[in-house]
Amino acid sequence: MNPTATDPYDPVARWIHWGMALMLFALVGLGFYATSLTYYDPLYHRSVFWHRSLGLLVFALAVIRLGWRWRHPPPPLPADTPNWEHQAALWTHRLLYALMFLLPITGYLISTADGRGVTLFGWFEVPALLEPDKERATRVGQLHLGAAILFSGLVAMHVAAALKHHFINRDGILRRMWP
Repeated sequence: MNPTATDPYDPVARWIHWGMALMLFALVGLGFYATSLTYYDPLYHRSVFWHRSLGLLVFALAVIRLGWRWRHPPPPLPADTPNWEHQAALWTHRLLYALMFLLPITGYLISTADGRGVTLFGWFEVPALLEPDKERATRVGQLHLGAAILFSGLVAMHVAAALKHHFINRDGILRRMWP
């Protein structure tokens, strides 16, 4: 069966989308909050623990999400969608997916620069795969921060576009992904 422009996303895609949206919102907030604290602030280590654990979880969900999307393509945009909007949506989604992988990978590289692994909520540890390199944390940290800022801007554009489609175009785009 071919999807149409009015079909909703399947329930698994919607669950993954909104679950990841909440986690990514928390990750951005925790990341910027942690960088505002000193290393010796007791909340610093707690916020970094949660940031790292959520980052690992987001990476796993991004893998699942990409696989799910490959097997369950999204419904098409309405036929009257201008080409520039179609291209903007396509490239914004591609960049968001790329950043959903780049951010956890760079976070992992920062976190393991001291040679220690990263724990997932204290349940198990993902070991460090590279030799310790303190300079890597600084170099990759700059990339991680820049990617987080770019990601936040793209998410803001994504939300603005969804709201535009809902309140101005009234074309049902937002309702297709709404839980």
